[in-house]
Amino acid sequence: MTTVKTMDYTAMQRVLLVGLGGGIGAVLRYLFSGYIQGATQDAQFPFGTMIVNLSGCFVIGALSQLADARGVLTGEARLFVFTGMLGGYTTFSTFANESMNLLRDGQALSTFANVSVQVVCGLLAVWAGRVAAGLIWR
Repeated sequence: MTTVKTMDYTAMQRVLLVGLGGGIGAVLRYLFSGYIQGATQDAQFPFGTMIVNLSGCFVIGALSQLADARGVLTGEARLFVFTGMLGGYTTFSTFANESMNLLRDGQALSTFANVSVQVVCGLLAVWAGRVAAGLIWR
């Protein structure tokens, strides 16, 4: 007989914090990106996505500095804001913050590897997914 380990109350609270924050962040991304894209009146270049990514990077940079230097965010608040809201708003901000943390910690090679692998392999993965879908669903 196998037993299923149930999630304890604290773990469930964390999951709910991330989920609620993620929902808020995703809605903000949709609204803000759409507004920016419409305001630029450019259907070719993804200004909306670019501004969302850059603003998310700025916000996570500012808040992580305050959290690290001044302890202004509890662990739960970090989950809600960083993993949830900013993760839903843009995972690019998390990627950039983690890369900056590696650089700050003197891990230049790891920083270069992280940025290079994620960008290059991300583009390759999108290409591979498109090719695979094209072959499967012709």
